[in-house]
Amino acid sequence: MLCNDLLNLAKTQPMRFLTSFLFIILICSCKHSDSEKKTNKEEALDLSAISAKDFRELKIIDSKYINVSELWKPFENDLKDFTEATYSNLKPLILEQDIPTLQSHIIAGKLSYELLVKFYLYRIRAFDRENELSLNSVISLNPKIIQQAIDADNTDFDVAPHPIFGIPVLLKDNINTSEMQTTAGAAILETNTTEDAFIVERLKEKGALILGKANLSEWAYFFCGDCPSGYSAIGGQTLNPYGRRIMDTGGSSSGSGVAVAANFCSVAVGSETSGSILSPSSQNSIVGLKPTIGLLSRRGIVPISSTLDTSGPMTRTIIDNAILLDVLSGFDTEDPKSINIRLGQRSYYHDLDKDDMKGKIFGVFKRLMEDSLYVRAITDLKSKGATMVEIEEEEIELPDFLRLLNLDMKRDLPMYLEHYADSLLHVASVKDVIHYNKKDSIKRMPYGQKLFEGIVADIATNEEFERIKSILKTNGRAFFDVPFKAYNLDGFLSINNYHAGYAAVAEYPAITVPMGYSDTGEPKGLTFIGKPLSEKELLNWGFAYEQASKRRKAPVNYN
Repeated sequence: MLCNDLLNLAKTQPMRFLTSFLFIILICSCKHSDSEKKTNKEEALDLSAISAKDFRELKIIDSKYINVSELWKPFENDLKDFTEATYSNLKPLILEQDIPTLQSHIIAGKLSYELLVKFYLYRIRAFDRENELSLNSVISLNPKIIQQAIDADNTDFDVAPHPIFGIPVLLKDNINTSEMQTTAGAAILETNTTEDAFIVERLKEKGALILGKANLSEWAYFFCGDCPSGYSAIGGQTLNPYGRRIMDTGGSSSGSGVAVAANFCSVAVGSETSGSILSPSSQNSIVGLKPTIGLLSRRGIVPISSTLDTSGPMTRTIIDNAILLDVLSGFDTEDPKSINIRLGQRSYYHDLDKDDMKGKIFGVFKRLMEDSLYVRAITDLKSKGATMVEIEEEEIELPDFLRLLNLDMKRDLPMYLEHYADSLLHVASVKDVIHYNKKDSIKRMPYGQKLFEGIVADIATNEEFERIKSILKTNGRAFFDVPFKAYNLDGFLSINNYHAGYAAVAEYPAITVPMGYSDTGEPKGLTFIGKPLSEKELLNWGFAYEQASKRRKAPVNYN
């Protein structure tokens, strides 16, 4: 669930590296000769080990595991009568539309859940694999989805259902669901048949339709270290619809971000350890929310870190994000970090306030003021009544961040494999994965598995591990809390996933909203960071900015 939107920026946009420190830590940790004499802070900011990757010269594009004919076989009969003319007639009703609009069309009889599902299947088949516009964002499809949509159309209600009812949702392929295998993009999990994750149970309880599984950076980008974001052995290389084979997709929830941007689904679920929702959301011009750790259960999700992992909604609009978050959140007695909160009668999607900026005070980072899109976003928010305070970032280190992930995954992955994975897999540890991949390295690990090897090599006592976690959380919170208190701030404004690492270890929530496009057409997001359990406020702020700016544009080749 780590991010990687740095790969093609080292030469052209060096500022973006400075706070996207985690990937740099990962790379620098493998360059001992360059960093042995540096402090933790210097290692985190060392750019010398990073080289830009040209996305036009990738090793591998297409999956060596997905058989496209087999993927579409369950839908052959049901899609026979869904013609290009039908698709074209439905485009104005569905393309770029939010959930309330879709539901209004269905209530009015202009649309059905069956047609909505078939529309998305048609687009995925047309655009996603083995053609000149392919994006490789979808790994698998729910073979029961059309019948489930028909059942939704035939459901009668005494009271109005949740807005998510009948809406097709894509899941990042590290989230367990019973209809399809859960692979985390890894060859060794190709046949991993599971029960539903807790958040999938929540989706189904409210009537959401699980459309399929989205591609991702393999093992949520905590695997190879040298591979481009959005690559997995199972799914191939995810590509950005705003700049196919030119722009980074962001990671690790790359397939979720790309599929939402390209209108392959209504909404999607991603996951984050440090930036893996914020990065692909900003890179693909969509809304991505990384919640407070514990607001959403992690049970049944392939882990990196039980300390930092969370899932979260990825959508084209704030209202859809709020609707999806409302369904996903819930207390899980089997997740030790799960938070039992009650909103009372208030939902996340009711009463979103486009005027909520009045009287709000935000911290803006001085060194980001060179970015014209950031400055324009600040102006937009000032016009809605917000006050901005320019601040210098706290000089605070995050020592042993990589070790936290190593030590957590060494323990957490075996627990997932034992309790939530298919018992027929015959894999119990990171070491087992390494040995399996070596038997066919070209197909299973073409970019190596450097980070997995680092996990096996890392050892710490329980006391040392607890100290690492405590220091990181304390330092991460201090990074925000010092200016929070000094200036009486409501929140912070950042760009993309620039401050995702600090928010991760602090366990603070963040939301990114499209704020425009660079001179080269690359999307960027305005990111709000708030205090724990401030998701309702973040959604209000995002809604106010979204309505004031309306910056999102659909990718032109996928209209």
